[in-house]
Amino acid sequence: MGGPDPPRARLYLAFGQAATRILRAAAERLGPLAKGSRLMSMQEIYDWIDAHADECIADLQTLVRQPSVSAQDIGLRDCAELLQDMMHRDGLPADLYETDGGPPIVFGEVRVEGPAQTLLCYSHYDVQPPEPLEAWSHGGPWSAAIVDGVLYGRGATDNKSGVLAFNKAAKAFLQVRGKIPCNLKLFIEGEEEIGSVHLSDWAQRNAVLLEADGMHCLDGSLEVGTEAPDVSLGLKSILSVELVARGAKSDVHSLNFPLVPSPVWDLVWALNTILDRDRRILIDGWEEGIWQLGPDDEQQLRDKAARVDTAAMREEWGIDSFALGRDGIDAIRARTYEPTANIQGIVAGYTGRGTKTIVPNEARVRMDFRLIPNMQPDAALAKLKAHLVAHGFGHIEVNAHEGREPPYKISVREDISQAIIAAATEVYGELPVVNGVSAEGAILRHVWIPCVLTGFANPDANLHAPDENIVIEKYIKGIKYAAAIMHHFSLVGDGAEGRARP
Repeated sequence: MGGPDPPRARLYLAFGQAATRILRAAAERLGPLAKGSRLMSMQEIYDWIDAHADECIADLQTLVRQPSVSAQDIGLRDCAELLQDMMHRDGLPADLYETDGGPPIVFGEVRVEGPAQTLLCYSHYDVQPPEPLEAWSHGGPWSAAIVDGVLYGRGATDNKSGVLAFNKAAKAFLQVRGKIPCNLKLFIEGEEEIGSVHLSDWAQRNAVLLEADGMHCLDGSLEVGTEAPDVSLGLKSILSVELVARGAKSDVHSLNFPLVPSPVWDLVWALNTILDRDRRILIDGWEEGIWQLGPDDEQQLRDKAARVDTAAMREEWGIDSFALGRDGIDAIRARTYEPTANIQGIVAGYTGRGTKTIVPNEARVRMDFRLIPNMQPDAALAKLKAHLVAHGFGHIEVNAHEGREPPYKISVREDISQAIIAAATEVYGELPVVNGVSAEGAILRHVWIPCVLTGFANPDANLHAPDENIVIEKYIKGIKYAAAIMHHFSLVGDGAEGRARP
């Protein structure tokens, strides 16, 4: 599968020192605004959000209490209908669009009079499976309990608070001014957590509906050790695969181990050929054409390493040191630009009480490969299959996830990049932490829109883990962040007043 070609995808190379200069320019631009009418005009929006915080919190509790697990097909349509009703009550348009075999998409469009920038606000209402249930505190994954200013529940951060941040920000503009500052397209899907399986076909059929000048997603947390948002100007692609090894037609008594295939050992031996102990991927040609860092990219990494508290990151994860002893800029570089081969889980044989002397007849392993720009998922999949054949494991099945999409990278000079940097600086009082690569590839494959991923949750939000949570203060501030992004995006673009220029 080929993604947008570099000119159309605008895979700009301007990062590092150039990005730093542009970020500083954005900050300087905001300096006089702090005393000017535009910041004051936003204060009434922020005041409305504060005055209606109880409503925003109650709606988030309602949304979190509705299970919506895409991996288990639980509650998805109910959640979409609930969200549609909530949007209608907030005075926002919302229609359900059916997908071929998947849950509905919730979509609403609000337009302003005259020419204006169009912002596509992407979010998702599905959540990760809540297991293990016994590891949850405060009433379980669907309680939405608030304890000491923290709301607990699956989806509290990923991504139901992001969904409502867009909606409540739009409502604030409508309530205070009677209009929003730019055209909005509110897009909420129900399969992000399983790779947006049915979104690509839908996006291809509805490309015109999705056209916009910029796109962003509020999903994730502030950078560890800072009070500033992460701003990701790109996305690593994920190639998710399941490897299946099979042996006899059923489990066999282990007395016969010398005579029968061992699927479990087959997988162990096969996996050992994919990654070495230094975490280098051993597949031939895996990094062919990979994005090469230049001096400017290295400078950007140094800027980020100077601000990110890696000790706090280790403390959050409960580890004494990073893998391979990395730290500082080396850790930041690896996290940002290094391709990965991760094992999500292995299933085989008997693991219950006692022992069971068998040779299992099947073994499965699930992996995800993170691909940085210039690495195409389909090409990577072909290389993986060829690698297994070359090493004598051609009998192992390779089942790839259908939702794989190409990675992308945009310039810090894009209007949406500048608007989000300006909004983050205004709301949080400091420059955001900008990543070269880290939002939805299934959309970008068919409708190229400069896209930025950012977030506002507390770093210890436990994404994808038990006791997922959102600090209430962060959530309310996130709504203001969403409103500020809409505001600043209305100011950028050709001929727009106050455009930030490098």
